[in-house]
Amino acid sequence: MHTTALTDTAAFQALQAHHATAAQWHLRDLFARQPDRFERMHVRAAGLLLDYSKNRLNADTLSLLMSLARERGVEALRDAMFSGEKINFTEQRAVLHTALRAPADACDAQVDGQPVAAEVHAVLEHIREFSERVRGGQWRGYTGREITDIVNIGIGGSFLGPQMVCTALRDYRHARLTAHFVSNVDGHDLDEVLARIDPETTLFIVASKTFTTQETMLNAKSARAWFLQHGKSEDLAKHFVAVSTNAKEVSAFGIDTENMFPFWDWVGGRYSVWSAIGLPIALLIGYDHFAQFLAGAHAMDRHFREAPLESNMPVIQALVGIWNRNFLDSASLTIAPYHQWLRFFPAYLQQLDMESNGKRITRDGTPVSVETCPAIWGDVGTNGQHAYFQLLHQGTDITPIDFIAVLKPSHAIAEHQEALLANCFAQSEAFMRGKDADEVRADLQAQGLPEAELAALIPHKTFDGNRPSNTLLLPELSPHALGAMIALYEHKTFVQGAIWGINSFDQWGVELGKVLAKTILAELKSDTAPDASRHDASTSALIALAREAARAAQQG
Repeated sequence: MHTTALTDTAAFQALQAHHATAAQWHLRDLFARQPDRFERMHVRAAGLLLDYSKNRLNADTLSLLMSLARERGVEALRDAMFSGEKINFTEQRAVLHTALRAPADACDAQVDGQPVAAEVHAVLEHIREFSERVRGGQWRGYTGREITDIVNIGIGGSFLGPQMVCTALRDYRHARLTAHFVSNVDGHDLDEVLARIDPETTLFIVASKTFTTQETMLNAKSARAWFLQHGKSEDLAKHFVAVSTNAKEVSAFGIDTENMFPFWDWVGGRYSVWSAIGLPIALLIGYDHFAQFLAGAHAMDRHFREAPLESNMPVIQALVGIWNRNFLDSASLTIAPYHQWLRFFPAYLQQLDMESNGKRITRDGTPVSVETCPAIWGDVGTNGQHAYFQLLHQGTDITPIDFIAVLKPSHAIAEHQEALLANCFAQSEAFMRGKDADEVRADLQAQGLPEAELAALIPHKTFDGNRPSNTLLLPELSPHALGAMIALYEHKTFVQGAIWGINSFDQWGVELGKVLAKTILAELKSDTAPDASRHDASTSALIALAREAARAAQQG
């Protein structure tokens, strides 16, 4: 654990002094002075390319940032994570999502002195065997029909990861299978899915490690009740499987424990897509493609573990983010994937980054001395251009952008791919260059506008530019490339947490609301008036209004 506050370190103070000069830079000038800037400021790893040249930094900035990473012990903490040390110290847990995607002969991780590779690969073999039975038509429903629909019931990482990956890799899906995802405790979510499926051909996956997660189990019990309107109790085992470790509750639900897929407490929910939580992915795209997905992540793991910091893609991406957040005061980060199948990737990164690094206490229990995780938000790029890009171009806040582009499409519709990439590259250039008053004046003069009108328009049509961005290129949206990209962002998140001195692997901030919700739920269901002294005036009033609405609905 760090005993020195981040702001008191020599490297941080050197960066502060450097920023006094760097704050005056404009990206236009940096590119003009350094024509080979792209060559100097891009990095390749695991088949991906990261162009970070459109950030307001130079070689000196990067050198100082590397010194900061070393002073904050990034390399040592990285090695501790890979080896299985319990770096999630508030829960006394190892952090070994990397072990989930390592080949059996390349995994040296241990927990409490016990190797984990054999357990991991036993579960993977179970996933392979089960997914092949469903996809091959050997696993059938209670009337003998093949499975056509897979409904994943989970929340948080048990939902965001599988949904994002199944959508991103939809070009690899089995022709007979459709995946659905239910997460929200709002009954409209489940109701919408149930209206589209046939109980005779649907397989439900209930994803809850403890099999007690409130939202997940309420949805699962409602799905079970819906199914029993059609089938019998003895038919449940043909239509429900579990990703869990609670064999007693799984069996009581009606699921055969032979169809229970475990994972471990050293797998955090937002890092669990590589585990049995990825079962719907293997079902939809096939185990061989799921294995390629794991292999892509492992390739990035090896790069992160072995490459020097100066050429280490996750480290560079993280340090650029530190520079933008802590020295250029950027409070948020926009994710702009220029691929329709990546539309859920920004939401996935919201949990990954904000649940990991949305912390205000360091590992030694003291308040942080700088701002930590930026707010993560975004949408597919061309949609964003016609929505919120106006704010990014001319708003009062400077918001860095991660552009994500895929070079090879999976469709054959003429002209669309060129138009897509043109938009992506043009936007990154526009954010970098801007358009000054002289350029605007020249354009307006060419249109023949009178001087008075021209002068009035110039301020509105001027763009400052100098807005930072990264561009991440994928050769194609394959399982391997997607796995590598997710692992890149995982490790970026890790590095930033290490520099800020926080534990990126717990999430105590979400617990209080869960506890209070249980109390309020009991009060909403109760026939007796709740004790108003247990809540503030606002909460008590809201509970009373909800109870009144429920009584009115029952009466009429």
